[in-house]
Amino acid sequence: MSELTLQAKELDAADALAPVRSRFLLDDAVYLDGNSLGALPAHVPGRIADVVRREWGELRIRSWEESGWWTAPERIGDRIAPLVGAAPGQVVVGDSTSVNVFKAVVAAARMAGEERTEILVDATTFPTDGYIAESAARLTGRTLRAVTPAEVPDALGPRTAAVLLNHVDYRTGRLHDLPSLTAAIHAAGALAVWDLCHSAGALPVGLDAHGVDLAVGCTYKYLNGGPGSPAFLYVRRELQPRFDSPLPGWNSHAEPFGMQPSYAPAPGAVRGRVGTPDILSMLSLEAALEVWEGVGIDAVRAKSLALTDFFLSCVAHYAGDRVESVTPTAHGERGSQVSLRCENAGDVMKRLIEAGVVGDFRPPDVLRFGFTPLYTSFAEAERAARVLGAVLG
Repeated sequence: MSELTLQAKELDAADALAPVRSRFLLDDAVYLDGNSLGALPAHVPGRIADVVRREWGELRIRSWEESGWWTAPERIGDRIAPLVGAAPGQVVVGDSTSVNVFKAVVAAARMAGEERTEILVDATTFPTDGYIAESAARLTGRTLRAVTPAEVPDALGPRTAAVLLNHVDYRTGRLHDLPSLTAAIHAAGALAVWDLCHSAGALPVGLDAHGVDLAVGCTYKYLNGGPGSPAFLYVRRELQPRFDSPLPGWNSHAEPFGMQPSYAPAPGAVRGRVGTPDILSMLSLEAALEVWEGVGIDAVRAKSLALTDFFLSCVAHYAGDRVESVTPTAHGERGSQVSLRCENAGDVMKRLIEAGVVGDFRPPDVLRFGFTPLYTSFAEAERAARVLGAVLG
């Protein structure tokens, strides 16, 4: 048994989160793609079977009230809220990340005032955010400028209406400085909109503590809600009376069953709702969130950093200079993934998956390995690095 294998065994024995792994359905593969799709919590199939057979099959329309379907978007939002550092009543679940980005950016531009004519967007963002920001700018009569997060402070000015940024870079795993960037945006009189897709459920966010205005995030990555599970929208409490959604659906009406011809928004985070919620996916997410019982986000962050530190050490030992890490080594700049650059990365990832190590590939040359502390072990981190070294030859 090698020194690194022994070290992994010792780290797993001391891991306070190790028992949480049993709450998931896993196999012998090393699954390091939870930053794309989280693993299935073991109790979710039974819960969904009950929703389908009893709540839908027997209660049918009565379930909107008797099974709590109608209040699910806010109820589940309140369950996510502690994981992103938000008090109750500010998070609503529903729609996709893209739709929620659209709501947030348009609403931010409207709240900023007509004299503020420019929207800034993260130049390194996941493409959809850029597409949505461009459309939001056209719709609101603003211009759009793409800048890197590091360039944001110098790019801000009296014309800035809103800034859309990613908390963690999806390619490199770099963690951006949400507190200082939010403060800089506010000092310029603009609104901060954060995309939390690669940080929610992986590390502390502190939305309330840092005064973030609006935030969005998906739930199928580190929150393990399942493929296509609904996203969430955060609207800071102080802004809710002014939040003017560009998608005023009947679900966000003050009297949704009044069937009024004119729109009057409901108070609170409910304004973020649009149409009929996707109940099956939403209740699957609600069940999945039960794996967080007794688990604190600070403990998750501590294990995430330990896992990625250990993995980088193992990669250095087994793969040497055949790969280059593009993920920052500093803890304050690292999310919960490690991205490695190498030649023929697409082929390398195919061979890794064939060998039982599942990550993913981003063109042109990046291997991504996502570490979900709720179910990833140190032994798996060591095995993944050892297999990578063997595949690289």
